[in-house]
Amino acid sequence: MTNNSDLTWRKSSRSDEEFNCVEVASLSAASLAVRDSKRPDGGVLTLDRQAWDALRTALSRDSTA
Repeated sequence: MTNNSDLTWRKSSRSDEEFNCVEVASLSAASLAVRDSKRPDGGVLTLDRQAWDALRTALSRDSTA
């Protein structure tokens, strides 16, 4: 994978300054990377778009419960 600093990261609109700090970067038309913005040099989760959509849907359902 590309070095984290080479990617263009964007912070989730649902992130806050204290706890929920998620950033996403596009790797290709088919995949993306997700990281904790408080730990930019930490691990990165790589997902294909279908898995990303499934994760977002599951988290959206959970947050409305």
